[in-house]
Amino acid sequence: MHPIRVLKRAPVRLKLTLAFAGVMAVLLAGVGLFLYFHFRTGLDDGINQGLQARASDVATLARQPGTPPLGGRDPLSERGASFAEILAPDGRVLDASPQLAGRALLSRREFALARRSTVILERGERARLLARPVAGSRPRVVVVGVSLAQRERALETLGGALLIGGSLALLLASAAGYALAFRALSPVESMRARAEAIPAADPDARLPVPEARDELQRLALTLNAMLGRLDVAFARERAFVADASHELRTPLSLLKLELELALRDRGSATELEAAIRSGAEEVDRLVKLAEDLLVIARADQGGLPVRKAPITIRETLQRVADRFAASSNGERRQIAVHASDALRVDADAQRLEQALANLVDNALRHGAGTVTVSATRQNGSLELHVTDEGAGFPPGLLTTAFERFSRADRARARGGTGLGLAIVEAIARAHSGSVGATNRPTGGADVWLTLPEAAR
Repeated sequence: MHPIRVLKRAPVRLKLTLAFAGVMAVLLAGVGLFLYFHFRTGLDDGINQGLQARASDVATLARQPGTPPLGGRDPLSERGASFAEILAPDGRVLDASPQLAGRALLSRREFALARRSTVILERGERARLLARPVAGSRPRVVVVGVSLAQRERALETLGGALLIGGSLALLLASAAGYALAFRALSPVESMRARAEAIPAADPDARLPVPEARDELQRLALTLNAMLGRLDVAFARERAFVADASHELRTPLSLLKLELELALRDRGSATELEAAIRSGAEEVDRLVKLAEDLLVIARADQGGLPVRKAPITIRETLQRVADRFAASSNGERRQIAVHASDALRVDADAQRLEQALANLVDNALRHGAGTVTVSATRQNGSLELHVTDEGAGFPPGLLTTAFERFSRADRARARGGTGLGLAIVEAIARAHSGSVGATNRPTGGADVWLTLPEAAR
């Protein structure tokens, strides 16, 4: 398997430890290299200063006539690993330390450079030479050198110490990094273990919150807030299922009762027809409830699908009013439409008519007097109002009017399902709009949709 893929699957603690170890390795390597080269530079400077002092002493001897030769017992020729020689202007060896055995240390090119100025020459890792001219009545070239064996041994010792010490330091730092990662992530493990142990029957259970005000505390608070929202959503869904079951049970029970009575009594054709009509009404109610539930379910699944197109508001309002004209006339109720022909909106005509029809139906069922359907322009938006002249919303119902199955007892007795206003809100949200409701000061309810006005 590819190393990168393996690393991606590694635990977070291991990733943090590897990252920490990598940074420490680079840091220790940098410090080790700095110490090594700084130490080597110090050794080289000391060696160069020693060669310069040695060359000055040998040059002083070279200027004095009758000076004991370098190969004799002169103290300058007995400094451990150092050696020296004196060259004539033609390159001949005039005198040298015993270990050189008269062998010239400089090549012709190096000798030519040394006659003009001081030069330092390397002989690999074995020795270092310093050659300089000696002015005076007897021109000479002085060459001094020293073995680098001790320098190399010192550098090897330092390098080994840095390698061993750095490796141990890296291991200790990695272990400390793993311990710190384990400690830092222990609250995450606690939250994970708690989340795994939370039962479905305990919706109030929450994750432990670390005391430190850091990212982990914010994570725990965010997850607990999410659990709270999920708890509310689940409770709402459970209530929705319970209410839907209740609404379905009533028409199904009535339908079953009508069929049983028709089969048991075996009445006249007129009675059978009445029973069938009553059953058909209950079926219509079931169909309407099923359609409403489908709209709510689609809205919960990520938004109600709409097909927007430019429509004229007055025409839409008039179509909704005409749909209820027959039933409202039967009850001697009027539906008035007030809207300018210039008002237009980008909306799904079918969905918008469905929302307005629900509002008008509620006004006819639960209100009184004339039902007015109007449209006004407010701050770049259109407000579609449906008002009536009845008693308005019962106390306490305004705050929950647009919730599912939210009804007053009076509405329940008159056959409502409690989903009409919830569908109106779903349609408004699908059009990036909003809804509102209030009781009019002069009497009656006022319910409205706010939709973005179409661009001119």
